[in-house]
Amino acid sequence: MAAIKVHGLAFSTAAMRVLAVLHEKDLEFELVPVNMATGEHKKEPFLSLNMLSSKQHINALLPVYLQPFGQIPAFEDGDLKMFESRAITQYLAHTYKDRGTELLFAEPKKMAEMSVWQEVEAQKYDPVAAKLCFQLFYKRMLGMGEPDEALAEELQVSLGKVLDVYEARLAGSKYMSGDHFGLADLHHLPTVNCLMGTPAKAVFEARPNVSRWVADILARPAWAKVLAMQNSS
Repeated sequence: MAAIKVHGLAFSTAAMRVLAVLHEKDLEFELVPVNMATGEHKKEPFLSLNMLSSKQHINALLPVYLQPFGQIPAFEDGDLKMFESRAITQYLAHTYKDRGTELLFAEPKKMAEMSVWQEVEAQKYDPVAAKLCFQLFYKRMLGMGEPDEALAEELQVSLGKVLDVYEARLAGSKYMSGDHFGLADLHHLPTVNCLMGTPAKAVFEARPNVSRWVADILARPAWAKVLAMQNSS
């Protein structure tokens, strides 16, 4: 049985970030399905609080949550339990640095530069893109009705403003991370992939550098493996 476990679903954008890193690193793992339709993610044992013994940690009885907010994914690597997808990807990229694709940079200035764009993805891009994905894709998929067209249009305008900054960045850099593909690029994959199948695709295609970057990151073999997991689930 794999030491690494991801508790979630293959179509969850947050879980897909973690799955993409695991495939980039060519790591063995187990995807443990969570039945969100029955509210399994809001119940024990998914919310459970485990207690480490003093032998396991210098601080006895240190609380370790699986996922106290009732969201996916939750993550295990042996005795380690984590939540929050971007924290998990950072852990994997550092811990398994010598496996598969190098997603971080040793040189401090390059690492600092990529960290800026990781924050941009999390703070500027994702809040808009995730809402657009919900309106234009997940709302219908989950049987929650039709998109709010006015809201979707407003969100596309907001996304365009963010992508204007991306267009300038990518005019002088192959990737958001810098010269090489890294976490700042990978974190975009789930929502970019989602929006490419919606009218919001035009917002990306209107910007040549962004469009080139999108085609590049979506063509990664590791990402194809993530999408294959959706088809087999």
